[in-house]
Amino acid sequence: MAETAKVQVNQDNLRSASEETEIEVKGNKRGEVCIVDFYTQMALEGRAFQIRAGTITTPITADIEITDTKAEMAVDCQSGLTIIPVYFNAHIEANGGGTLPTVALKSVASLSTARTTVFIPLPLYMGGNAAQTTAGVGTAGGVTVTAELATTTIRHYSITALSTAIGKLPITQWEPRCPPVLPGASCFYVQVAGVGAGPTYFAHFDYIELPTVNVS
Repeated sequence: MAETAKVQVNQDNLRSASEETEIEVKGNKRGEVCIVDFYTQMALEGRAFQIRAGTITTPITADIEITDTKAEMAVDCQSGLTIIPVYFNAHIEANGGGTLPTVALKSVASLSTARTTVFIPLPLYMGGNAAQTTAGVGTAGGVTVTAELATTTIRHYSITALSTAIGKLPITQWEPRCPPVLPGASCFYVQVAGVGAGPTYFAHFDYIELPTVNVS
């Protein structure tokens, strides 16, 4: 006789369990298995972090033209770690007298070499463990990264306001269907710039941090 799979109905009261303790698979009252998506589970485990630029009413000023080796934001992933960038959002506050604001997201298999400001990654599990990765932000290309080559630099996303009449990107965001997996040493970075003058903007990106031995 074939056995019927069963789950523990447990939606009215939450259960907690210690590590390495066996508990029943959770199901709802219709017998459907409750599954936590990967991103939520990473946040619950304290493995998701955020880097941001600009605070409250004070935006950050971007570069003039996208310039090789110059970035605005970056996270460095040291050897032994792997990061998975999963989300980016930017709000262009003003063009600053320039036109054609541009945003580009890239990564390369080497660390950044200079930062205007060190940024401590914010845990998306509020109050959770600190990140092992390091990060930085900087106005006008204040983060120095490895020179871009078509054979080594991965391009993830880019957008430019093509209309000079409008010339502004109010909001742009990136949610990759297949997020990049970047083992250390590596750097994920953001470039923001405009023609003639650097726009002002607010931005942030989220990423997952894992020990490389847990990935491959």
